[in-house]
Amino acid sequence: MKKYLLLIASVTFAFSSFAQEKVTATQIVQAEKMFSLSFNEAKRDSMLSVLSDKIKTYQYIHAANLDNSVSYPLWYNPVLPEMVIPKKSTATNFSIPDLVELPKNINELAFYSIPQLASLIKHKKISSQKLTQFYLDRLKKYGPILHCVIELTEALALKQAKMADEEIAKGKYRGPLHGIPYGIKDLFAVKGTHTTWGTPPFKNQQIDETCFVAEKLEKAGAVLVAKLSLGELAMDDIWFGGMTRNPWDTSKGSGGSSAGSASATAAGLVAFAIGTETYGSIVDPSMRCGVTGLRPTYGSIAKTGAMALAWTSDKIGPICRSAEDAAFVFAWIHGADKADQSSIDFAFNYTGSVDLSKLKIAYIKNYIDTLPASSSEKQTLVLLKKMGAKISPIDFPDNLHGDEILSLIIGVEGAAAFDPLTRSNKDEEMVQQNKDRWPNTFRTSRFIPAVEYVNACRLRYAIMKKMDPIIDAYDVIIAPPEAGDQLAITNLTGNPSITLPNGLDKNGMPTSITFIGKHFNEATLLAFAKKYQAATTFNLQHPPKFL
Repeated sequence: MKKYLLLIASVTFAFSSFAQEKVTATQIVQAEKMFSLSFNEAKRDSMLSVLSDKIKTYQYIHAANLDNSVSYPLWYNPVLPEMVIPKKSTATNFSIPDLVELPKNINELAFYSIPQLASLIKHKKISSQKLTQFYLDRLKKYGPILHCVIELTEALALKQAKMADEEIAKGKYRGPLHGIPYGIKDLFAVKGTHTTWGTPPFKNQQIDETCFVAEKLEKAGAVLVAKLSLGELAMDDIWFGGMTRNPWDTSKGSGGSSAGSASATAAGLVAFAIGTETYGSIVDPSMRCGVTGLRPTYGSIAKTGAMALAWTSDKIGPICRSAEDAAFVFAWIHGADKADQSSIDFAFNYTGSVDLSKLKIAYIKNYIDTLPASSSEKQTLVLLKKMGAKISPIDFPDNLHGDEILSLIIGVEGAAAFDPLTRSNKDEEMVQQNKDRWPNTFRTSRFIPAVEYVNACRLRYAIMKKMDPIIDAYDVIIAPPEAGDQLAITNLTGNPSITLPNGLDKNGMPTSITFIGKHFNEATLLAFAKKYQAATTFNLQHPPKFL
């Protein structure tokens, strides 16, 4: 309480030191043109004193210099009145195979699945310390080539690995993630590390907190080996260390903003990684790097200790080399936290098996029907039908202005989240200064009226209501990852999706498909993706230069 009283006192002093400022009629006329308004002179006259008084309120707010960690109390909730959140948990048995051996070529270990690595550790065929050192060595060797590592957490990793080995030796086995090395996108706070958010103004930032998701993984016994790169403040793949590279073709970027998480996972530098998505930041790099990225239902993983970009759209998810691996990770990290009022507890009753003939499956015909028969999307449909799936065609609405609405909401919330950065002019230190990058977006978003932001949020709710009978009518909807407006709309609605490889193009680059699911139905979505991957070898193909 004393801390907040001091804050109020300092803000009051700063507020009182500001000189009086006045709004003029000319300024109102100019503003009207920006916002498609038209008032007469009498109306403008009556507005003058009120608008001038508002300046003092803005000055008071600015003086608070709100930190990015201060919560946003207008919680977004993806749950519509007719939805039911599953609460009853059933026993979930993640089987770990017994007959797994170390490969003759040790480099192949880099691409072992989580169940395979878990078997080696559980049966003491490799120690967590040796496995951790193996991945640390790969991070040191290939990280500079891919520009995917912001900070190695070597001391912490070796400490956690030693603890894992000691616990397992005593018979205390925590489960399939025990002793498994992973990386985390560097917008998550972890005590004792830098949390740079990928941009020079925060390059030396250290946050004395460990985020919810890292705490959950620590309880699972997982080993954190690296803070991985992200595009500046969670946009694309360029950060202060350069452009994160795609391991399939290092002349290309990995996509963003979970750039390092996807790149490092694809190259076998970590067993799995944690990413985030606000508008495509799990989907896009997973698509480009040929990995399996789960964007869960909004709120299914608490965001405590993560950088806020847009409170009503930020989501956390695992980036792995298979759907089964993603299920293993999601089982441990999903859940609510009292510090994140937008987080939602629900039962994840994953079995890993599903009867395709009993699922309601659709594909988005207005995105796929016009593609050639040889396209990876159409070949995915052919295979699924051979496997017994009955697939219905549906049209996805592309007239809802999803991109415009989501972009406006993200712009306003991002501008608020980084208000001190803009007003201090430290945004000039950022690497990217193009007009469509964050510095300019934050500046221009300050001119979006609060009325328009609120109405955009109301339109979002209208989209949720419209889309619910379309998306949640099916167990799975098949779509190209970034075609049309579905990526924006499903981020607005908060539906889960999984993006996974479904082939290689003529240049040897991975192609991908997205499966969209019902709210809180990750168990079915992951089991469906697992079944598809069991019938293909696409997720078992790895970038040749990193084998």
